Amino acid sequence: MDILAIESSCDETGAAVVRADWDPTLPGGDPAPRVRVLGEAVASSMAEHARFGGVVPEIASRAHLEALVPVTREALAQAGIDRPDAVAATVGPGLAGALLVGASGAKAYAAAWGVPFYGVNHLGGHVAVDALGEAAAGLDQAVALLVSGGHTQLLHVRGVGAPMVELGGTLDDAAGEAYDKVARLLGLGYPGGPVIDRLAAAGDPAAFAFPRALSRPGDAALDFSFSGLKTAVAREVEAAEREGRELDVADVCASFQEAVCDVLTAKAVRAAVEVGAGVLLLGGGVAANSRLRELAAARCAAAGLALHVPPPRLCTDNGTMIGVLAAHLIAAGAAESGYGCPTDPGLEVETPLLTAAAG
Repeated sequence: MDILAIESSCDETGAAVVRADWDPTLPGGDPAPRVRVLGEAVASSMAEHARFGGVVPEIASRAHLEALVPVTREALAQAGIDRPDAVAATVGPGLAGALLVGASGAKAYAAAWGVPFYGVNHLGGHVAVDALGEAAAGLDQAVALLVSGGHTQLLHVRGVGAPMVELGGTLDDAAGEAYDKVARLLGLGYPGGPVIDRLAAAGDPAAFAFPRALSRPGDAALDFSFSGLKTAVAREVEAAEREGRELDVADVCASFQEAVCDVLTAKAVRAAVEVGAGVLLLGGGVAANSRLRELAAARCAAAGLALHVPPPRLCTDNGTMIGVLAAHLIAAGAAESGYGCPTDPGLEVETPLLTAAAG
């Protein structure tokens, strides 16, 4: 089966065509389809948001409108097909307008071709992409750490496409959002993640004793908070300006990044151990961060956990992850969502597939 998949939850418009093969004779469906990518394309509106220091929903929606047809055509051209067997799209969570553009376009394509439409969960896609190709081992009992500009969550994964359970999440800023805000404080531009990661390599991670929030006994064991860390950086910047001294930006970046990655990896490993998972999966744009990967690898090795990290191009939002999730749901016998399937900006992780009846 060839599936056209569209992702438009935030500031990237992604389209991909994946081909899925499975055994139709298995009772209850095949939980492990073989999925490969035939074509993929992504357009980002990040540059349009840079002068605002963050994503502007209205700009993102307009950019999706402009990019949707070109990226879809590119993915279909790479795949060498004119008509897929099904169309899937992200229907939540995400920005309301952005979701509407992508899902509406996907439904229009499905209706024009007369093929079924599947509305799937963006967060489930970040997990499912680990099963690209041959099914990845261990995803029937894993913990996913999803870290991006909009999400910082620990999820208990019990199979690709299966409902997930949130074990912990951020109480304020997402980790990627904290990176962007700190970069703005330091005059480093937007997005903050890549530039802070690069500058941190030349800095001292112990130069500043930045806080590790919610890490004391009695705190929410698996939740996160980064607003206090952001404030601590702001105080250092203000103190340097007030005293007329030059702040070592590389040291600030290294110390800030160490604080973020220390808390993320410590809590992720703790969650995996507590639920008896054998795999820790990283996902989301911040999963491309070099220190997060390094520290996660060290702590997983010490705890006897397998670490799964997608290639950097599949960490950020993309159509491929939506196609892989849709393939697993379809192979397992899921019913199509229907053209009346709504979008839901606050879609919960327990809902991998949204149907018209749910609206």
